Amino acid sequence: MRVVVTRPRHSGERTIGRLTRMGHEALLLPLAEPVHHVEEARTALLETHGAIAVTSAEAIRVLATLGQDLAQQLGRPIFAVGKTTAQEAAGLGFTDITASEGGGTELAALISGRSTNNRDTPLLYLAGHPRAAGFEAGLTGLQLPFRTVECYRMRDIVPEDAALRRLFMDSRADAVLLYSQQTAQRFFSLPFVQENLNLFAGMRFLCLSDAIAAAIPAALHAHVDTAAMPDEDRLLALLVAE
Repeated sequence: MRVVVTRPRHSGERTIGRLTRMGHEALLLPLAEPVHHVEEARTALLETHGAIAVTSAEAIRVLATLGQDLAQQLGRPIFAVGKTTAQEAAGLGFTDITASEGGGTELAALISGRSTNNRDTPLLYLAGHPRAAGFEAGLTGLQLPFRTVECYRMRDIVPEDAALRRLFMDSRADAVLLYSQQTAQRFFSLPFVQENLNLFAGMRFLCLSDAIAAAIPAALHAHVDTAAMPDEDRLLALLVAE
């Protein structure tokens, strides 16, 4: 299959490799790029103690730039959404890592159930912007104290129409992978996509969650599929599902 990956370049290239090994023709279409707020992350780590939470591997990449300031933090418990983020944390040297299989809401519930989490010590949430509200809403509902620090933000990339024409008009894609609600919104707000929506009729849109699927225009919903769990293994499994 000819598959378009709408992830930022760093994570997208990893996905391209996986798809290629699966036998697909994979094409990268980044719609955003990260801008790291390194000093905000450094200050937050030095001012706090106790557990850390991350809902994206991009936050781990910010920590990777901290050098010696990170070394003294590696014994802190870290809670992560998904095994990929957990693996990146382990690669930095964190040793006390707990990962949720679901999204932010599931991570909040997991943290609440862990006796090691001290409710008198605010959890440090190293977050991005924009982000889904589920994790912070879950922590609030469970009365878990936390401090959110935005350590990166995603800056929009607007691809040239010529690039979009090559992907979707000159040689038609079979499927588009969507990893976040914000990415889906960016994709369908592109003038080229809005002006040529008929090109996407019959094309498969594979989504990591129901919230992402909801951002797809209703006219295309007949060909939308959602992963059983919000992780890439289950998302890529949709490519072989009938």
